[in-house]
Amino acid sequence: MRLLFPLLTGVCTALLAFTSLGARQGPAADIAMDGDDIAGIVTGPKGPEAGVWVIAETTGLPTKFARIVVTDDKGRYLIPDLPKASYQVWVRGYGLVDSPKTTATPGARLPLKAVVAPDAKAAAHYYPAGYWLSLLEVPAESEFPGTGGKGNGIQPTITSQQQYLRILKSGGCTTCHQLGTIGTREIPKNLGTFNTSVDAWERRLASGQAGAQMIGTMNQVGMRFFKEFAAWTDRIKAGAVPPAPPRPQGIERNAVITLWDWADPKHYLHDEVSTDRRNPTVNANGPLYGALELSADYVPVLDPVTHTASRIPLTVRDPNTPATPPDMAQPSPYWGTEPIWNSKNNVHNPMLDHLGRLWLTSAVRAFDNPDWCKAGSDHPSAKLFPINRSSRHLQMYDPKTKKLTHISTCFGTHHLTFAEDANNTLWTSGGGQVVGWLNTKLFEETGDEAKAQGWTALIMDTNGNGKRDAYVEPNEPVDPTKDKRYNGGFYSVQPAPDGSIWGSVLGYPGAAVRLVPGSNPPETTLVEVYEPPFKHPDPQKQGFSPRGMDVDRNGVVWAALASGHMASFDRRKCTGPLNGPNATGQHCPEGWTLYTEPVPQLKGVTATGSAEASYYTWVDWFDTLGLGTNTPINTGNASEGLLALKDGKWVVLRVPYPLGYYTKWMDGRIDDPKAGWKGRGLWSTVSTRAPFHMEGGKGTAPKIVRFQLRPDPLAK
Repeated sequence: MRLLFPLLTGVCTALLAFTSLGARQGPAADIAMDGDDIAGIVTGPKGPEAGVWVIAETTGLPTKFARIVVTDDKGRYLIPDLPKASYQVWVRGYGLVDSPKTTATPGARLPLKAVVAPDAKAAAHYYPAGYWLSLLEVPAESEFPGTGGKGNGIQPTITSQQQYLRILKSGGCTTCHQLGTIGTREIPKNLGTFNTSVDAWERRLASGQAGAQMIGTMNQVGMRFFKEFAAWTDRIKAGAVPPAPPRPQGIERNAVITLWDWADPKHYLHDEVSTDRRNPTVNANGPLYGALELSADYVPVLDPVTHTASRIPLTVRDPNTPATPPDMAQPSPYWGTEPIWNSKNNVHNPMLDHLGRLWLTSAVRAFDNPDWCKAGSDHPSAKLFPINRSSRHLQMYDPKTKKLTHISTCFGTHHLTFAEDANNTLWTSGGGQVVGWLNTKLFEETGDEAKAQGWTALIMDTNGNGKRDAYVEPNEPVDPTKDKRYNGGFYSVQPAPDGSIWGSVLGYPGAAVRLVPGSNPPETTLVEVYEPPFKHPDPQKQGFSPRGMDVDRNGVVWAALASGHMASFDRRKCTGPLNGPNATGQHCPEGWTLYTEPVPQLKGVTATGSAEASYYTWVDWFDTLGLGTNTPINTGNASEGLLALKDGKWVVLRVPYPLGYYTKWMDGRIDDPKAGWKGRGLWSTVSTRAPFHMEGGKGTAPKIVRFQLRPDPLAK
């Protein structure tokens, strides 16, 4: 009995502990919640399901609305602060197929049953596009340079695997949409019947208004490109599936993701804006504004408080401003012969200023510039570098007065961002051989668009004397007595805390360029050019071709590379001269640090990197997400989510519904600095040119998406 009593006591204690633990982790009644929440526990055949998503969606608000959370390590979930409506609620997760949708209203305690995927193919349906893209087998390094149509089908101008990958990713396909979504990894049945998959790919790429552009991209590489894509879709059709991604872990389970429909299914967005980059409390709780690029002439607007989507009509100054061409080589399998894009404004990028006014890169007139932009003008910038044509300019919309102001610029515009100076200088990219700016303070005081704008060619201090001198052209040899003009254009643009302006240059290998205006721009303006380490002797340290780029509060540059990296460049680490005849781009490899993005690598690539190729890097200056100030975040276009780099490790914020999330930028806003996680968050929009490739297909509207991080997965 002496032996039996302790044994029974231990058993009873263990059972009591188990019962107590089960009561805490199992019943939904134990989750603290309010009347505007839905909470419960997700269980599968083996017990609680950790790290899966619970989705609540409604059409009972002025615009379609969804909120998504992740279960904790005990399978519990809490969807907080739902607007009053009837919701469809279901479970989605890796290793599962969607559970049946259950109707619920806020205040419900709702247990949910997860459904295990019957096989690997069913499970893989929910994997991010980049995992499917990783099944694409690209030519080995030994096949470059290409030997042309009579050889290996790769153009001789493609001299390396890196160039091939750059065109595949940030130089072509994935700059407009994902590769690996169900809309791209399968051939649409209504496309027609073809003898081979190569024929099918040639036909599909000629579809719609972007057909000529897509065929042009493929022809840069050659027929091998078509064959590789055909083999990719054939392998998938035969049953190939990618490796399984990990379920959300740690802080990733604290995410609260909210989606609203805006714009319309025929039109696509490029960017959104919620606040002034320099002060994230501007426009607190206010509307979000979007840019529709080639697709339509209005600004989509979302009021996240009333859940209402609306529009601001846009106009042009000159009625002869050309619109998006309706031409198409072949009909679209989704829209037939209907031209769905018809924009004259071609708005690319929006920004808010300190007063909450909306600034846009937008065409306002036809391409030919006025005389004061050209040779013979006395404009200070035109005297140094005259410009004959520009295809996109500026507009400003004041929400208070509802007034739209057209601003004609001699230089082209693409992205725009405000400097932290007394003139509220608006810097732009997209000028090709020049970088342009607008002194908005002077423009508002005088209304003189010519006097308020300036631009500069990119002049390197090649003779190293610290000032701008006469220069040789890019195709001329270095003259030790002169400077040299750099033949690259800014794609992204971002002022740094020290007053310099950084921009990324597209192409191969691409570059990060530092522009110093000097005391009297453009006469005093010089640039420094830093190429990524594409020639590094260690293949595991090679990176190439930046696209979107940002600068943190310490002056460190962060960029998304086509090689599948986030890269940082710290000019302070450079050990050699930053100017002079040897400062030609590869003079500071020590300044670069590469972080491989968390997606599998493409088949046939042995170098570091991944199938990912994020479109843009954005730095969270003011901790609007909750991972700390100066956190760099990639757009994660193949990952279908945002990729935040925290202490050298990735935090993956996947958007699991609808499949196909793809954004090109983000910004962070603080609506209430005293409200903790609820008062702040990141905003983005679905930016794919093909929203009909997303889950739901034709009829799927673009989304505005907010990311928030709470202290734990059940926090209110």
